[in-house]
Amino acid sequence: MVTKIQRRNKIKARIRGKISGTAARPRMSVFRSNKQIYVQLIDDLAGKTICATSSKGIEEGNKCEIAAKVGEDIAKKAIAAGISEVVFDRNGYLFHGRVKSLADAARNGGLKF
Repeated sequence: MVTKIQRRNKIKARIRGKISGTAARPRMSVFRSNKQIYVQLIDDLAGKTICATSSKGIEEGNKCEIAAKVGEDIAKKAIAAGISEVVFDRNGYLFHGRVKSLADAARNGGLKF
């Protein structure tokens, strides 16, 4: 029997086989736990995280609204670092709910993907 985590890891491996981040166009990786959501911009060629943010410290609103605030924050940090285009890595999660809210807010903040 395949567990939920094994299924997500299989999807994640399939996605990561197709996409990769560079310094000019880093990979925007999303991780969501039951309580928090984290996002980071990664240069896979150098193996470095360019910038990151999370929902820790944000308490007002529901989970989708908090994810949208995190998306706005990562867009501000990326533009300050001179990045306007990213490759979106949903990390095996469905593009729905919190992941979609974060992505839409990042697009509205000025990131292209």
